[in-house]
Amino acid sequence: MATNSAAAGLSLQGVTYRYGPRVALDEVSFEVGGGRFCALLGPNGAGKSTLFALLTGLLAPPPGSVRVAGHDIRTHPTRALACLGVVFQSATLDLDLTVEQNLRYFAALHGLAGREAGLRISAALERLGMAERAREPARALNGGHRRRTEIARALLHGPQVLLLDEPTVGLDAAARAGITAHVHALAREDGLTVLWATHLVDEVAPEDDLIILHQGRVLRQATAAEVAQGASLSEVFLGLTGAEA
Repeated sequence: MATNSAAAGLSLQGVTYRYGPRVALDEVSFEVGGGRFCALLGPNGAGKSTLFALLTGLLAPPPGSVRVAGHDIRTHPTRALACLGVVFQSATLDLDLTVEQNLRYFAALHGLAGREAGLRISAALERLGMAERAREPARALNGGHRRRTEIARALLHGPQVLLLDEPTVGLDAAARAGITAHVHALAREDGLTVLWATHLVDEVAPEDDLIILHQGRVLRQATAAEVAQGASLSEVFLGLTGAEA
């Protein structure tokens, strides 16, 4: 795994989490450097959602170390969470508000208002190709444009790390490809650290950092090309996990 600009990225060391007797995460360790797109690839039940719940403070910090942009989530949770932008698997837009109103509400939660909020909203929507839809009600958007709006919203407070939990669920192939391309560009051009959880191999580019998670354990971590070693990544993933790629 790439570890350049580690202080701007994400680091986990020895993270274990249990639901009673069941181990959901077992000594999970990895680093994602600043400006890297990292795919967290695993079948359903691998532990991806548990990991995201820990990273976003929805679950209490477990044994082990979790650092976001250099901040320990156990000792400095406010600083760590302030560096995160999050797109959850479930849709969270208010469908009765316009795109801009959804973003203004979120901006206000981060203490952003007036001209500053407007400038950030305009920049985020432009970055995601949504500027012309700012005044449309969220209810009128298709699934891909709703996702783009959620990503734009997650960028408003200037996070250094962007977490996306199965962000293309329910989207058609064209919309999935568009969302994936936009987020790759955020890492490549804007220096954002991205952790992209998915069970779909076709969302992973050969140059991406890749973590294969199965039954709470990290099975492989390197670039996708290094994991595949000239073979089909789908076949490698299937061989490791028994999952459909």
